[in-house]
Amino acid sequence: MTAERKVKIFRNGRNQAVRIPREFELPGEDAVMRKEGERLVIEPAAPQSLLALLKTLKPIDEDFAPIPDPAPEPVEL
Repeated sequence: MTAERKVKIFRNGRNQAVRIPREFELPGEDAVMRKEGERLVIEPAAPQSLLALLKTLKPIDEDFAPIPDPAPEPVEL
């Protein structure tokens, strides 16, 4: 059975808002909201991919020292 609780809707500036009770807290700081007919569905946002995160970083303008790459030692099979 799905938990249910009556909540108050209020205004926050020009937006309508609702406080999410502790027992319905979502993880993280972002959520996705969609409308399905007359229902509003709020669910945790998917974590951002590593590639999307890397795209937000500034490029590094720094020269790195060369990394030695010696040949592997011979192995007897």
